[in-house]
Amino acid sequence: MDDALLTQVKKVAAERGTTLTAVIEDALREVLARREQNKHRPKVRFTTFGGGGLRPGVNLDDSAGLLDLMEEERWS
Repeated sequence: MDDALLTQVKKVAAERGTTLTAVIEDALREVLARREQNKHRPKVRFTTFGGGGLRPGVNLDDSAGLLDLMEEERWS
């Protein structure tokens, strides 16, 4: 485990008055519960002009990359 992360987890355990193991178990339960919730979400469909889908190279998770693409189009 990363030393900085371990230090933070130990601090949380001390603040809560619990064990390191209990904090890690709680964190894992939370991550797994969020994962389960995401399974039940409806898929989002983006409407695209012309119906051809996203332009090649577009990554909706990369906001800086999207901004770069928009700026390129603006000055083209």
